[in-house]
Amino acid sequence: MKNKVFALSLVLLLATARAGEGPEPKATGFDKKPLGIRFSIKMIGPYTQPADLQIICLLKHKPSGDTYQGAAKETDTHLGGILSALRNRGEFIGELGETFLFTPPSGSIPAKRFMVIGLGDEKDLSLNSLRVVGRIAARESVRLKASHVAWAPVIRDEGNNTINVGQGDRAFVEELLAAYDTEKRLQDQGLADKFSIEDVVVEAGPTFFDGAVKEVGEGIDSTLVELGRRSGTPYFSTGK
Repeated sequence: MKNKVFALSLVLLLATARAGEGPEPKATGFDKKPLGIRFSIKMIGPYTQPADLQIICLLKHKPSGDTYQGAAKETDTHLGGILSALRNRGEFIGELGETFLFTPPSGSIPAKRFMVIGLGDEKDLSLNSLRVVGRIAARESVRLKASHVAWAPVIRDEGNNTINVGQGDRAFVEELLAAYDTEKRLQDQGLADKFSIEDVVVEAGPTFFDGAVKEVGEGIDSTLVELGRRSGTPYFSTGK
């Protein structure tokens, strides 16, 4: 019953924000801008946040039926059922690291492009799954030249409570930063085109907002320490 009440509250909150009624959605930023990225935690759903690239995660498809509630259900509805159609037809399985990218139908959601990253089989879900997603998110954002990125795990909205939401957000952000640091080093060495991600919004529901702020903030600090220990030696040698 508690989950149903939370899901309904989140849907009502986001619907109100979308309609332009009431205050702006709650958001918390961080003093540090690691690698030039402005991170924030925002109480908003993936069907409401403007972005160059909106990313969500989905568990591996279940032939018996996938769970959609709260933000996951609303997102699928706003997208005209694209997510459920692809899964039910077996065209997106949701293996860990599997992705699909599409342009949302005109007038559906404000994001310019939408990407789904698979989380794999539900029984195998772990923080490592979110780490894989974080690395993919960084590299795909750079490849697609998406300056403004938003991400929502929507794991709770798929009926799974295995992972602490804040810790999952932290794992995602830590690995996104680590992968992005590599991308920037490649650029600095002339091995990739210059491009920078400007901001990343981590979308969180009211129940998990404070935990996400705490964990992501700590994750940024710890990752910056680790990145400071990386070798500055170029990736390639001229052999001279």
